[in-house]
Amino acid sequence: MKTLVTETDVRSILTRTSGYLKSVASHSLQPYRGCTFGNALCGVGCYVQHNAFLTRGAPWGSFLEARRNAPQMYLSQHEKERAWARHSRDTFTIYMSSSTDPFVPQEAKFRITYGVLEAMLSRPPDSLIIQTHTHLVTRYVELYQALSAKCRLRVHISIETDRDTLPGLPPPASSVQRRFEAASMLKRAGIRVVITVSPLLPIREPKRFFARVALSADAVVLDHFIEGDGTSHGIRTLKTALPAAMASVDPESVALTYRDRMVSLAHTEMPGKVGVGIDGFAGRFQY
Repeated sequence: MKTLVTETDVRSILTRTSGYLKSVASHSLQPYRGCTFGNALCGVGCYVQHNAFLTRGAPWGSFLEARRNAPQMYLSQHEKERAWARHSRDTFTIYMSSSTDPFVPQEAKFRITYGVLEAMLSRPPDSLIIQTHTHLVTRYVELYQALSAKCRLRVHISIETDRDTLPGLPPPASSVQRRFEAASMLKRAGIRVVITVSPLLPIREPKRFFARVALSADAVVLDHFIEGDGTSHGIRTLKTALPAAMASVDPESVALTYRDRMVSLAHTEMPGKVGVGIDGFAGRFQY
């Protein structure tokens, strides 16, 4: 699928959260509209593809809009939105990003994410959560280290399974190996790292997988598409090819009982460092 890449200026870049994300952060920030990982494994079950306002009728993965004035808009909104967040939510917490990946390959050209992070150095939020599906997150280690001195920063790297392929589905945006290497590198650099197993896909060797997570990250979050895609029964995800592919590998994996079994196994490797669903994304881990 050919991807249409465009540039635009936006009127705002900080969005007050609602719904599923409300308990995680006060604001979301999207450096891009659309995601060129939409044709990769993570794009198959991505709930954002069902947002008609965002997609504007285009197939998910077929477009990317670089928001070139995002750093300037962040600086212009910072004071007002920080005041609102501290008054209504106690803390000014930014989730970057919920409907795109901050490190799509085109970031190398446009450097929108870099500009936003640089702007945050002068006007930091109280907390920043960076969510990604790719090893390319390691590009800006020095910026993360500088930001960590000014705000509570954690990097979430999604590693949904220990497999690089599932029958009938495209490969991931970044291999399992490269994402684990990225997590380890950031952790060694003093950055707080959380591996998000989201959505939880069939894991071939769970004990070995979670032992590897324990070595590479500070915590882990497990999030099943049931309850995890913003609907109580996973209705959005059931419209995609993901559940059938999961069931073909392990029929149990499409049920919440599978998540609960994986959570128990994760606890054996990372006691006190396991989050489940939205609580995990919000930084609340089970002891």
